[in-house]
Parts: sequence; structure tokens; C-alpha cells
Amino acid sequence: MLIALNKPFNVMCQFSAVDGRSTLADFVRQTDVYPAGRLDYDSEGLLLLTDDGGLAHRLTDPKHKQPKTYLVQVEGIPDDVALNTLRRGVMLNDGMTLPIGVEALESAPEWLWPRDPPVRFRKTVPDAWLRLTLREGRNRQVRRMTAAVGLPTLRLVREEVGGHALAGLQPGETRVLDATPARRRR
Repeated sequence: MLIALNKPFNVMCQFSAVDGRSTLADFVRQTDVYPAGRLDYDSEGLLLLTDDGGLAHRLTDPKHKQPKTYLVQVEGIPDDVALNTLRRGVMLNDGMTLPIGVEALESAPEWLWPRDPPVRFRKTVPDAWLRLTLREGRNRQVRRMTAAVGLPTLRLVREEVGGHALAGLQPGETRVLDATPARRRR
């Protein structure tokens, strides 16, 4: 079984309760499934859950280099230097990242839901949206990469993992998927 969850903001990526915080158990009714990977508490979007250990391994093991695509709202306006640095890879405290795909967006996609609570708005500080595609998954990697090029992350939404996409799921909604990925469904 493979389940897509649109993990809401401020939800723990586990089933057991911690300090009264919301967890996956608040949204996923199926039993005996586990996250294939994780999303940080303050990140949103696609989380895949499965009862198939082999599938979870193929989706998460770095040697399989499954692409993960994120929408990222950053503080500041990215210039060509920052975008090219991201594309080539960034030196982080745990080493050089692999090159990534980077696309500067004119605005947030129309299908993107408003975040609750909203991202802080500062009249004097512009923001921008990027679409990043990575093939590795270090701890808080996207946030660390954007910060390293002077563009702190304000909002992070994963839209695709290994060809499986959000495909219209609203925050907190789940859908059972075919384990064979379709390309670029949203």
C-alpha cells in the first residue's frame, strides 16, 4: 500500500504524540503504514506512507537518487549568482551538496493553498518563489542551501517525490496511490 498525505504545517512526521503537537495519527486512518522519508515539523506537502519496506527503501535510500521537488518561498530576490550556485551545489557544514534543478517562479502556483498561520509579511523585505529538485535528502537541506546563498526559506512545500505528486490534495487529505509513479501530476 502507498498513501499520499498532504502534511500540514506544524505536524510531527510521526504517529506517536509529543508534547501535545499534532501528528500523522491526526490525519492517516490506515494502520501499519509508516512514512517513507520525512518532512520537518515546519514544512508542508507530500509525504508518502507505505507498509512495503522495499518500496520505502527505494523511495528514500540516497543510492536510488529519487527526485524530490519543493516549492520554496524565500526572503529576498534571487539573482543569477544565487541561482547558479544552487544549481551547481552548495558547500554546507556536512559537505558539498549534489547539483539541483532550480526554477525561479513569477509567483506561487495558483493551486497552492494559503498557509495557516500565514507566513510573516514584511512590507520592506521582498520575497520570491523557487522550485527546487534534489536527488539527496540531508537534514533541513533546502533551508540550509537557500540560507547559504543569502535567501532564507520562509515556506517549504514538497510537491513531488519519485514521480508521485500532490495532485490536488489539500492539507490533511490522503489518497491511496499506485506504487508506479505518474509524471508531474498535481
